[in-house]
Amino acid sequence: MLRLDDIEVFVNTADRGSLSAAARSLDISPALASAALKRLEEELKLRLFARTTRSLRLTAEGEHYLRHAREALRQLKEGHEAIRQGQQELAGLLKISMPSDVGRNVLLPWLDAFQAEYPAISLQLFVSDRVADMYRQPVDLALRYGRLDDSSLVSMPIAPDNRRVLVASPNYLRRQGAPANLDELVHHNCLRFALDDVLYDRWAFPAQGKVVQVRGNRSSDDADLVRRWAVAGLGIAYKSRLDVTADINAGRLRLLLPDVMGEEVPLQLVCMHRSQVTPVVIRLRDYLRARYEQLCETWA
Repeated sequence: MLRLDDIEVFVNTADRGSLSAAARSLDISPALASAALKRLEEELKLRLFARTTRSLRLTAEGEHYLRHAREALRQLKEGHEAIRQGQQELAGLLKISMPSDVGRNVLLPWLDAFQAEYPAISLQLFVSDRVADMYRQPVDLALRYGRLDDSSLVSMPIAPDNRRVLVASPNYLRRQGAPANLDELVHHNCLRFALDDVLYDRWAFPAQGKVVQVRGNRSSDDADLVRRWAVAGLGIAYKSRLDVTADINAGRLRLLLPDVMGEEVPLQLVCMHRSQVTPVVIRLRDYLRARYEQLCETWA
């Protein structure tokens, strides 16, 4: 029968290129490490290493088996971690990046309520409209709008049917009137978002097959600032429905052209690897989904 500690010796030896280095890393004697390798080779009926007095290298069979051995150890570790966490109170530190507007005005109160329910969980939040590089920045999770460019990331939908909507304040509409159709947007002051020297002044409406080139006297790389300008009556904004629902419900903004379907902007919770989808992350995902569904009930 294969022994887990023998497989660990094999993987460590392959990683470190020497039996003695593997033994030191596992805090066992070289003799025990050598016996473990011999026992594994006899059990598998394979020669895993080609040995000389001065070198140790994997055989072709060893290289093939190494991939399976690594995966077996990874799965066992994940299974142990899942059981361990399942037996414990939900706890730990979550480092989360998120966009500015939805982060400050929607997600922050949701996360506050989540933390109040699970006080052993700590949060470290990074708020920016620049997409976090999860491979370089110290974040575990990201809440992101839109489709993922990196297919290697794990995506968990939070608001899968969210779309952009056209909004303006009652004050602006009293002064300037409301557009009767998309073509009339060119006659209005449109509040635009800009990021990394790219000005998003072409508003797309895929369901209508239209892209409207808009103009205006204000743009910002902070989506929250664009929303604030709209609330202040300074123009028309094309925003995620999630970002402006509270303003619409409170009467600070009005929905324009409600029959026009805006661009899809699904919100998702993203991490780098499935091993990061811990019970805490699953609970957070389910909590945010539930809050989004409650918010959707107010849209009618």
